[in-house]
Amino acid sequence: MRRTLGYFKGSFLFTAAGLALGALVGWRNHGTAAGVAATLFVIAVLGVLETSISFDNAVVNATVLRDMTPVWRRRFLTWGIAIAVFGMRIAFPLVVVSVVAWVGPLEALRLAVLEPAEYARILGSAHVLLGAFGGAFLGMVCLRFFFDAEKDVHWVAWIERRLARLGQVEAIALAVVMVVLWLFSRIVPAPEAHGFLAAGVLGLVTFIAVDGIGAAMKAGPERMRDVHRASAASFLYLEVLDASFSFDGVIGAFALTNDLFVIAIGLGIGAMFVRSLTVLLVDRGTLGSYRYLEHGAFWAIGALAILMLVGTVVHVPEAATGLLGAILIGLSLWSSVRHRAKEAAAVAGGEHGPSPSTGPAVAE
Repeated sequence: MRRTLGYFKGSFLFTAAGLALGALVGWRNHGTAAGVAATLFVIAVLGVLETSISFDNAVVNATVLRDMTPVWRRRFLTWGIAIAVFGMRIAFPLVVVSVVAWVGPLEALRLAVLEPAEYARILGSAHVLLGAFGGAFLGMVCLRFFFDAEKDVHWVAWIERRLARLGQVEAIALAVVMVVLWLFSRIVPAPEAHGFLAAGVLGLVTFIAVDGIGAAMKAGPERMRDVHRASAASFLYLEVLDASFSFDGVIGAFALTNDLFVIAIGLGIGAMFVRSLTVLLVDRGTLGSYRYLEHGAFWAIGALAILMLVGTVVHVPEAATGLLGAILIGLSLWSSVRHRAKEAAAVAGGEHGPSPSTGPAVAE
């Protein structure tokens, strides 16, 4: 098994190349050593923020990636990173600006390069649509995990047990998200309410389509020759999931800089580390070792979905999004460590004979 740093070798190489490119961008923009240093600092901050905010994304990615073939895992780190960096961090914002401003892709690129302030303004004006789409999609991802009647491991047991029982109701997750979208559409500014609902419905349709493709391609015991198709469907799901996670990061990055290329480099570095972390989690079997880590990640996704919807009405600081996710995952990790310690103590107690009773056991 590789050493821990070995998993991040590609990320460090990518970071070195990104910083070198960032230095060239800084020199082009400012022509001074101080300007280059300032550019590199912004890139470093964006990389750290993207990595910390997207840790929950890495955990969820790992739950999907562990069932993929080694070939598709490698493609996730090659094709996937290209899509994440160039597709989600460069091309996708350009498409959004093109649609919102009714201009061609080349004009959107011209705005990004020559009129970054206007480019940022147009992209920021689409935050309601992006918030509705991302909130709906991530909401479905979260609720699909908790509304599972067959789920027998619970972290926040008094809530998760009830949600699992509700999973017996057909399409309960879809119904909940639709009601939430309708409620938010009542408080979103009137001129944007129609677009909010349309974007939210598109987020639901996207989730259903990706989920349906995955179900259609899923391999059963008698169809193992189709496992590569199932992995391809999972790859598609991961890329849409990454797109939903990247919305807030791309828009929030404009608080630090209006330069599209600086943003792409910084967020791309973070995306690369998230992917390396994902593979580490899979290879080390971390999700199996830490019982509640996956639960914490899905709670963090649910929190992000809510914050994206709330952000369509009031401003939500980017730091709040990352901090809340980190707290939830940290708590789940702490609970997992405690659970492992209890299991180890129980095994040790069994080996050395019965221990005095300390009262009734508490069901998880």
